[in-house]
Amino acid sequence: QVQLVESGGGLVQAGGSLRLSCVGSGRTSTVYTMGWFRQAPGKEREFVAGIINSGGTTYYADSVKGRFTISRDNAKNNVYLQMNSLKPEDTAVYYCAARRFMMMSTSTGDYNYWGQGTQVTVSS
Repeated sequence: QVQLVESGGGLVQAGGSLRLSCVGSGRTSTVYTMGWFRQAPGKEREFVAGIINSGGTTYYADSVKGRFTISRDNAKNNVYLQMNSLKPEDTAVYYCAARRFMMMSTSTGDYNYWGQGTQVTVSS
């Protein structure tokens, strides 16, 4: 099993920045792809960004490309999401997810482990 714990959410004004962190524990050696997802009230959970642990290949949703950056520290089993130029439509609960396969996926069903989420609220 792998446990994921997110932190770093909060309230920020439009145009501001936040950095989310995800700390992994347990059998993290079995995880090869990490992702960030978000879910706004009344909406489905959607892919935000992903990174493959080996090589560092990244992928972003069009809505955040150029504003968000995903990175990882394999030695610490941590994954980060730097969010700049935040917009009110970025308001959501953000989830860290891990996948046992070394292949990028934007589908929630392809991820094996999930954190509890952290709230991000962007005021206008």
